[in-house]
Amino acid sequence: MNGQIIKAVGGLYTVETSDGVFGCKARGIFRRQGISPCTGDMVVIEQDCITDILPRKNMLIRPPLANLDKLFFVLSTCEPAPNLQILDKFLAVCVHKNIEPILVFTKIDLADAAEYMDTYRGAGFHMMTVDYSCPDTVNAVRDALAGCLSAFTGNSGVGKSTLLNAIDARLQLETGEISQKLGRGRHTTRTTELYTLENGGKVADTPGFSTFETDAYAMIHADDLPDCFPEFRPHFGKCKYADCRHLREPDCAVREAVRNGDIPKSRYLSYRVMLDEAMQHKEWENK
Repeated sequence: MNGQIIKAVGGLYTVETSDGVFGCKARGIFRRQGISPCTGDMVVIEQDCITDILPRKNMLIRPPLANLDKLFFVLSTCEPAPNLQILDKFLAVCVHKNIEPILVFTKIDLADAAEYMDTYRGAGFHMMTVDYSCPDTVNAVRDALAGCLSAFTGNSGVGKSTLLNAIDARLQLETGEISQKLGRGRHTTRTTELYTLENGGKVADTPGFSTFETDAYAMIHADDLPDCFPEFRPHFGKCKYADCRHLREPDCAVREAVRNGDIPKSRYLSYRVMLDEAMQHKEWENK
């Protein structure tokens, strides 16, 4: 029968099917082929064994998640403040892998999210704010999760698990306090598991992305990188050179847009950092 992996721990997989939930192991051939089933995979099972992994529409390597529709970036306006360069890298990966990114700002009672929202408005990303004194803001996030396979990610301590508990009290996920010494949250989420919400959506609470190397999510080829910054697209085809990398070339429309304030400088600087990293990759690393 067919089913979906909702939890994977140490070579043991929990698979949800129309006939119930089953604990399974994977065929040894997957290991020999260098393939690992992961949370979110649609699979074929026979008795207590996964015999086939159905084609994935996308996959994140770390944490291992497959077939995502949306990735919710939970960002606190303070304590800890967002690291925009790390965020930009993960947003680029979402665009590259055709995962809809949604930015959710918390702790807006402590600091304003307007500056951050202005930075990403031109990219067309869906943005939301959460104020627990206003239930409608939590309901809006809940509605965005309906009927989708989604994940919550963000720095530890921004309130991912707290928000998920507010969305569906049945989850009762463990939450952690901010470490005053380190200025960041303690890691309370240790595994990646799919939870089914009352509205039919499935969502994963993931370990904080600050603990992971960005390259573990995806390696984006230098030629593909500009398209991963949506606010660059209106300026494509307007540069003097068709193969413009938007670095130091003369008459570059993208750099002109940065100078004019049409593209936020922080976004362009993140692009420069990612491009430098991509150009250092060997060709075989991108395959």
